[in-house]
Amino acid sequence: MKKELLAPAGDMASLKAAIHNGADAVYLAGQDFGARKYAKNFSNEELKDAVYEAHLYGVKIYVTVNTIIYEDEIKECLEYIGYLYNIGVDAIIVQDIGLIKLIRKYIPDMEIHASTQAHTHNIEQIKLLESLGVKRVVLARELRIDEINKLETNMELEIFIHGALCISYSGECLFSSCYLNRSGNRGLCAGLCRVPYNLIKDDKTILRDKYLLSPKELNTTNYVEVLKKCKACSFKIEGRMKSPEYVGYVTRIYRKLLDNDNYKLSDEEIFNLKSLYNRGFTKGYLFNATDKDFISMSSSNHQGVLIGEVIGFSKTKIKIKLSWELRQGDAIRLPNNEGMYVNYLYDSNNKLINKANKGDIVLVQNKVGLNALGKVMLTISKALTDDLHNTLEKKIQIKANIYAHPNENLRVSYSDNENVVKKVGAKVEVAKSSPLDKKRIKEILGKLGNTPFVLGSIEFDIGDNIFIPVGVLNEIRRELVEKLIKERTKVERQIKVNYPVVKVCKRSVNKFTISALARSEEQVKALIKNKVDYIYVTDYELYQKYKGENVYFRLERVIRDYKEYKNENLLMGEAGSIKYTSNNKVISDYYLNVVNSSYVKLLNSLGVKRITLSPELTNSRLELLMEQLEGEEVEIIGYGTLEYMIMKYNMKSNLKLSEGKYYLENKSKDKFRIISDNFTHLMSNKKINLIKDIPYYKKIGINTFRLELLDESAWEIDKILEEIKKLLTN
Repeated sequence: MKKELLAPAGDMASLKAAIHNGADAVYLAGQDFGARKYAKNFSNEELKDAVYEAHLYGVKIYVTVNTIIYEDEIKECLEYIGYLYNIGVDAIIVQDIGLIKLIRKYIPDMEIHASTQAHTHNIEQIKLLESLGVKRVVLARELRIDEINKLETNMELEIFIHGALCISYSGECLFSSCYLNRSGNRGLCAGLCRVPYNLIKDDKTILRDKYLLSPKELNTTNYVEVLKKCKACSFKIEGRMKSPEYVGYVTRIYRKLLDNDNYKLSDEEIFNLKSLYNRGFTKGYLFNATDKDFISMSSSNHQGVLIGEVIGFSKTKIKIKLSWELRQGDAIRLPNNEGMYVNYLYDSNNKLINKANKGDIVLVQNKVGLNALGKVMLTISKALTDDLHNTLEKKIQIKANIYAHPNENLRVSYSDNENVVKKVGAKVEVAKSSPLDKKRIKEILGKLGNTPFVLGSIEFDIGDNIFIPVGVLNEIRRELVEKLIKERTKVERQIKVNYPVVKVCKRSVNKFTISALARSEEQVKALIKNKVDYIYVTDYELYQKYKGENVYFRLERVIRDYKEYKNENLLMGEAGSIKYTSNNKVISDYYLNVVNSSYVKLLNSLGVKRITLSPELTNSRLELLMEQLEGEEVEIIGYGTLEYMIMKYNMKSNLKLSEGKYYLENKSKDKFRIISDNFTHLMSNKKINLIKDIPYYKKIGINTFRLELLDESAWEIDKILEEIKKLLTN
């Protein structure tokens, strides 16, 4: 199977760069519902133009609709997807499983790809998505290539092969949302993983100003031969917020590697990749990178590539010995970590030049107050940028056919292997003097310079002595080109979405219950003593010890291999665990990002007894959701410490941390607890407390109010529950 090279586009310039450098498909976003809200993105009219441009060159367009969708947005979102369908978008990339269910109902022929934000990391979730009509899944970036190859499925699999990485499992990060009210699940991620932190053990700072959560850039250029043989069908380049030059060059490099067996990148190509953007490169968990090789602790910015050393400086000039060429117009980063453009470049004799070579000693202006020796990094290459601006347009090879015999109608056709366009002309005349030969006909029909086409071959069936006016052939050529363009870009589908928003009567709750997550036996005992309705525990031995009607075992939110459970009480943290609903009592956790009634109803129909809603829901949006529910039971997180991130990255092992309580501390002195087990968990810096709003939640029909306990003592638990009971009895 031919592997698809899938490139990003944040604007029209990047789209064209992707197309003309060899992308098979391009993914992009409209102005709403995309997980890169800060990219330029495309207006509805620009989306139409993008589809036209891509389809003209035989490239597919996938549009991201990969955010969680709130109740009040469903109608608008479905209408938008209907628009995407009508303009010919090849597929949409979706995170929200509730939305997937609605798309399949109201726009049944729209091809759906499940976003990496859907946290697909095991075969059970793949089966669930397949049952919902999803054609392709974008797998979690934490999966290894051998794990991917073991997935027994006919679903299309897509993987990332180059670009920025998230430290948290995608779709499983609440850090930006809950700390700064900028939701990563809504395309508004503040990049809190890219800022420096202090590492604190108990009350002592053991590391200062380190980028403890910032991964390097994924680069699999050394593993393309392995990728060609893997189970994934689509290879994705990250970068919707990157420059057109970046998109174009990275696409070009992977096109060469995919098309040419055993192709090796030259030193110049490797240099160019580094100069375009890198935070340091890693082969990623895809190829089993170590945690040490995964994280760039010294910087989270573009590092550039080494081109020389500062060997002297004054207040006005900096002296550099080059290990690579330097041009006027390049951008460099100096030992004081300041960047600047080289507006003026001088040789060692202080003479202005526009280029210097490896080994030369040069002078540049000291515009940044440099007063130290050290490395010089190139961060922008003018030569590469100029080269990428002059990329040759992609051309589609076509085949021509001409039938021309005296006194018979002229027939000409063009074919691009998928479409054939034809023109029947007037009768061919007998030449009176100079007959039209094959060479001249080929020259006229192949005059395709300003079109997307180039003539590959031509089949002749012509007489020996024919005359066709050159103007006639020119006009036929122009007409056939227009027809072929029209065939390649035509869209023959139309749908009108009629999504009815039905307001259900206000719910009444027969019993308002309290649930709590316990992390220790002391907490479990305190909850039992206080007769809490539902108790969730994270330790299986603890679950077995206190197992009963109201005690549940909280499953992992990342599961590779499923254990067998029967007649158990389970709190599921990822969608693949839906498999347990057939013979267990299952409640879904807040990690599933449930924010709309469609998702609630879907989970309920699949056997989930109660659905925990996302803490990202505001009260107003929660109320709108509740108005669309009938008998489905729902739960909210009302008190405690949320988990902001779950990481495959093992911070404890990588930093060789001993036992103790660890925290990350930011510039604002906020501290975030780190918990290490099989994964690294980043906890919230402060507890949420919505206890005073219990009467409101009860009124709008919430069934269960949950406490997420962390370090609370039995005495603290008693006090919390005493406060809740007072509210419930008043």
